[in-house]
Amino acid sequence: MPSLRERKDDIPLLVEYLIDRYATKFGKKIRTINKQTLDLFQEYNWPGNVRELQNVIERAVILCEGDHFEVDATWLRPESPSEPNRPSRCWQRLPKGRRKIIESALKETQGRVSGPTGAAAKLGIPRQTLESKIRALGIKKSDF
Repeated sequence: MPSLRERKDDIPLLVEYLIDRYATKFGKKIRTINKQTLDLFQEYNWPGNVRELQNVIERAVILCEGDHFEVDATWLRPESPSEPNRPSRCWQRLPKGRRKIIESALKETQGRVSGPTGAAAKLGIPRQTLESKIRALGIKKSDF
């Protein structure tokens, strides 16, 4: 099957499906999609293919506070390869949503923080950083 960057026409359908899927999962009602976001998705190269699209949409749905879906363009700019351990930009820009992001990642990983399938890897941040945020926010890993 061709990569997502070779199937740009499939992106709007995938976006609608994934928004509906994650909105249902997180109990949200998203009724509209920002046209600029859809254009941004179609222009992006998607080096992580469909999994990257899923992750971006899931994160955006979690952080969505209304019924209008949109994604900040900075989420799709590739990070500099010279800084592989640097936390992702969306992590730095969304201090109010950190608790939701951490709890969602812990829920999906059954409370596992480290390792390739742990919450830290899913969030793209160092394990130590996530551990300190969990302590600072008073989140109990055992709840997940």
